[in-house]
Amino acid sequence: MFHLFKTTLLVIALCLVLVSPSLGSEPVNLNTATVEQLQSVKGIGQKTAEKIVAYRTSHGTFSSVDQLCNIKGIGKASLAKMGDQLCVQ
Repeated sequence: MFHLFKTTLLVIALCLVLVSPSLGSEPVNLNTATVEQLQSVKGIGQKTAEKIVAYRTSHGTFSSVDQLCNIKGIGKASLAKMGDQLCVQ
């Protein structure tokens, strides 16, 4: 009986680990995100996040995620990796 309970707990824990990264992983809005929020995107570190906010401040809101390619250090390959984690609204 204990073995079944232990196995059930293990299966539940494994399911939570596999599913939890996708739960609540809303895309980060380029037009409202802070430097800290931008850093939650895989592939965006502090310096890149700061560049994104600076670009937004001097050029206005983003009309598409593709505009990130206008920022030095962000190319099409980088954008392809992180684009699905970002949005504009």
